Amino acid sequence: MRARSTNQPGDLLNRLRRILSSLHLDCECRETLDGALDRFSNFESRRELRDALAQGRRQRDWIYAQLGFLADLDDITEFEADESVFEEMAMLFDEVGAAARGAAKSIRQAATAKAEDA
Repeated sequence: MRARSTNQPGDLLNRLRRILSSLHLDCECRETLDGALDRFSNFESRRELRDALAQGRRQRDWIYAQLGFLADLDDITEFEADESVFEEMAMLFDEVGAAARGAAKSIRQAATAKAEDA
């Protein structure tokens, strides 16, 4: 199960369920409340996945923009006088990799949370 901070809606929903489960409600009210909490939980899961997908798209767009800079690699030869160019290219590859890993992690976490809520 994915660890959530105490500020996330999923944690709030779990705490709310614990408190409300101790209330003595008639059967119909209990069913209505449980249904509402389930709908809210499903809504939050979809929202988290939608946000993760949006973040993934932003990262993809940023990576795409960086490909123009990476195209400069074609102009660099072993005779390059400015050695800082090599470090700049290496850093750019590092940044692209970090962006891709971050987007993948975010999408996986949201998808896992969605599957757990199903």
